[in-house]
Amino acid sequence: MSSTAANAKSAVSLPVVSTRTIQADGVEVFFREAGDPSAPAILLLHGFPTSSLMFRELIPRLAQRYRVIAPDLPGFGFTSVPAERNYTYTFESIATTIGAFTEALGLTRFAIYIFDYGAPTGLRLALKHPERITAVVSQNGNAYLEGLGDAWDPIKAYWKEPTQEHRDALRGVLQSDATKWQYTHGAPADRAIDPATYTLDVALMQRPGNADIQLDLFLDYASNLKLYPAFQEYFREYQPPTLAIWGRHDSFFIPAGAEAYKKDNPDATVTLLDTGHFALETHVEEVAAAIDDLLARATR
Repeated sequence: MSSTAANAKSAVSLPVVSTRTIQADGVEVFFREAGDPSAPAILLLHGFPTSSLMFRELIPRLAQRYRVIAPDLPGFGFTSVPAERNYTYTFESIATTIGAFTEALGLTRFAIYIFDYGAPTGLRLALKHPERITAVVSQNGNAYLEGLGDAWDPIKAYWKEPTQEHRDALRGVLQSDATKWQYTHGAPADRAIDPATYTLDVALMQRPGNADIQLDLFLDYASNLKLYPAFQEYFREYQPPTLAIWGRHDSFFIPAGAEAYKKDNPDATVTLLDTGHFALETHVEEVAAAIDDLLARATR
């Protein structure tokens, strides 16, 4: 076979990643999907300040064996919430919307990849329907108090005293330099970060009204800590196949949060990567291989 024919054959075999929207909970949810609809499913849940774009390199790597679905959470990416919906931006509301999204797609059994804000979203789904969750992949997705790093201190001050002063003090977190820092801090110097990532995040956060949505979610994040005991009980009772694969240099969700998963789920696999918060930007091959190993075991 000629090299041209071989390349053509390889190109044809690559999974096609499509984008579309679907109505769920009165919200127009934007999502990316790929893979055979009859294959085992995995739901990818992003976090702050990004969108399903963070999975752009991971989706085709998993879609050769799995049905891969990655929605944009309300308030992020290209998901659209009509003004007349009078949406309340809390983590419970987001989880309700994503739960309705899975219903709209007919997902009855699926693994969850939980990152950052995706963790309390996905684990709320697990609490409501534990029988639907086949496995849990936590990539810097926290469920334990020991996983909260010092970078949370300004937000904790807002929780303690939700004043306008503390709210305004957090607006700097939404600016371009802070967003770029989240991507680059702790990442190895020899692995470049695509500037399209943080540039798009900043552009979407600068849409009218979005800053207040993000500040509302900063305040409501405290509600997730109250659910940590319930999340931990879920792991103790159901023992889902679990992979905690974290960038060890993340200032927000520190390695102790990954190790903590083994307290309630001793068979959990913990892997620490030499990178920061956005591990997929520098270690997508390693993450994909670890997920494939977990899901292969989970579906046997």
